[in-house]
Parts: sequence; C-alpha cells; structure tokens
Amino acid sequence: MSGLWVAMASGVLLAAGLWALSGYFVPAHPRLADALRVLDGRVDPVVGAAAPVAGPDRVGAWVRRRAPRAVDQKVTHQLQLRGIGLDRFYSYKVLAALAGFALPTVAGAVLLLVSGESLMVPMLVAVLLGVIGFFLPDIVIGRQARSVSADATEALLTFIDLVTLERLANSSATQSLHAAAGVSEQAVFVAIRNSLQRSRLEQRAPFTDLKQLGEQLELPALSDIADVMKLDDSGASLSDALRARVKELRDAHLTKAKIEAAAVSERMTFLMVVPSLIFGLIFLVPPLLRLLST
Repeated sequence: MSGLWVAMASGVLLAAGLWALSGYFVPAHPRLADALRVLDGRVDPVVGAAAPVAGPDRVGAWVRRRAPRAVDQKVTHQLQLRGIGLDRFYSYKVLAALAGFALPTVAGAVLLLVSGESLMVPMLVAVLLGVIGFFLPDIVIGRQARSVSADATEALLTFIDLVTLERLANSSATQSLHAAAGVSEQAVFVAIRNSLQRSRLEQRAPFTDLKQLGEQLELPALSDIADVMKLDDSGASLSDALRARVKELRDAHLTKAKIEAAAVSERMTFLMVVPSLIFGLIFLVPPLLRLLST
C-alpha cells in the first residue's frame, strides 16, 4: 500500500510539472471582454493583460482564462497601483499554490522512505496548503493596500510638482503632462503616461482620460488636476492654481498621516500598559492569595 501512495504522489507531481510546462509554451489569447474593456479605456493595457504575454506569465494567463471567478475590483486597483499585470498576479498564485502543495508532499515522501509512515496526512496537508497558497497573494495585497495607496499619493503629488515646473517653463498643458509623466517608471507615472499616449493616438484632449484614470485608481487628486489643466484651453494662468492645489493636497495628506501616526501611538501606549499591569499583578496576587487562604 505504501508503494501505491508513492506512485500516486509521483504521478501528481509529474502531472503538475507537465501542466505548468505546457502553460509556458501554449500561446496566450486575450479574452474578448478584456480586449473590449482595454479598447474602451476602462482598463490599463498592462493590468488588463490584453497585450501578448511571454515567459512565466503564460502560466498565469492560462489560469486566468480558466479561473471560475474574476479578480476582485479592489485587488485589480491595487495591482495597477503596483504596476503588476493580472497574468503575473496569477503566476504568483500558481507558484504559491505549488509551493504549498510540494513542501508537505516532499516531507511525506521522506517520512515514507525513512519510517514507512502513510502519506494520507501529508497529502491532506498538501491540498490544504495548496489552497491557502493560491489565495495568499490576495491576502498580502489586502494587508499592504494602505501603504501602497499612500505611496501612490506621494507619487501623484510629485507628478503635480513636475507639471507645475513645466508650466513655469512656459510649456503648454499637454506638453507639461507628457514631460512630467516621462520622468519616472513608478506605476502611477506609467499609468498616466499610458493614458496620455492613448489620448494622443486617438487625437483628443487628455483631460477626460485623466479623470477616468483618477476614478479608476481611486486618486481624486488626479481628477482635480485634470480639471485645472483643462482651464488652459480658456487661456487661464495655471501656475498659481496648480501650486495652490498642490498645497491643499499636501496639507490633506499630511493631516491623514498625522491621524494614522496618532492611531499607531495609541496602540503602542496600550501595549506599554500591559507590562505594567503584569508587574502590578505580581505584587498583588500573593497578598490576595494569603487573604483568601485565611
């Protein structure tokens, strides 16, 4: 019976390896719904994975097309802020699932060879860890969502500063946006640059696309800046308006950071009180026990 379990485990590992290898070489085709959403401008091409994929992302693309449900909108938003495509995200999920499944299987095989133990428990643990590993990237992204959003806000404020400098150099609104977006490879800059490039290819003003991108990324400041830059068509002076808006956004961001820091300080204060309570109980428990014993 033990030999049968070894054969079954070897067959499962071999099938998983062949499946992953086939996913690497099979050409990936975008789903029609994703392609239409990209063409409509509702999803960034990098995140929507409408572009051809290569390398390990082929495995993720194959799993994504056959997944029973789509990725949550919040996860998609966080992926775009990180500059990670859906295919790469599913590749991480598959890798984590295979790692969770392989570790107990290898440990069970070693125990079988050393002590002759059954592989039933290791296989059950392997299946459980495989399922947990598949959803582990979602959990990690959810736990880091606040810090990623804060970094995106900082990047957007830097982008607005660069746009203001370009305007002070007598560049037009569109030229200022393109020049500022090409400075960095940070995910927010890349998303803005892709939106501007799409607007230029479609020969239309970029302000509407920037507002849609701000709503998609949940960055209201980007929508506000698009409204301010739109005033350039009426001949208004934008430098003062941009600097005033940047000051308001930085003050709001600083206030939010102070509130979060105060909350962390309160939690630390509570943790500092716990050792004092324990130390006080060390002195109070013996007299109380003596009173109860009399």
